[in-house]
Amino acid sequence: MTVKRNAMNVSIILGIGIVLMLFFFVLVVHHREIPARVQQQRGALLGTNSTVAERIKPVGQVDLAPAKTQQAPVKIAVTAPPPARDGQQVYQAGCVACHGAGIAGAPKLGDKGQWAKRIAKGADTLYASAVNGVQGSGGAMPAKGGNPALSDAEVKAAVDYMVAQSK
Repeated sequence: MTVKRNAMNVSIILGIGIVLMLFFFVLVVHHREIPARVQQQRGALLGTNSTVAERIKPVGQVDLAPAKTQQAPVKIAVTAPPPARDGQQVYQAGCVACHGAGIAGAPKLGDKGQWAKRIAKGADTLYASAVNGVQGSGGAMPAKGGNPALSDAEVKAAVDYMVAQSK
């Protein structure tokens, strides 16, 4: 049994040795012609009677100086600001995510019981809570409903819409 094992080990070692010798042979044959190719390419490059400065000059240039030709004045189109959305549109675009399902303690749209105590505090308190956000034991309201792109007027319009639907 040990004779077979020893024969197996010797054959593995010989196989690895043959593979390594083949690898080195291919490596040497492949790289043997490199110096001749370098000399040939160098000779072709230097044989053009060009100077080093000509061979390494940039391909192009960027001219940052203003053009000396007359140009028509540039007209800038002024667009009107986008029209403000009404309260229902703002509610449908973002507020419905929490106020539609009552997530994080948000009063559901149309639930008179949940809205009554908030409406009793006054419109200014509701506006301030919606614009600035609220953190409390009853839940959390991020500033502007988590959408900083909303204007204060759009947030107030959404509050007015929800209050009108919940009275």
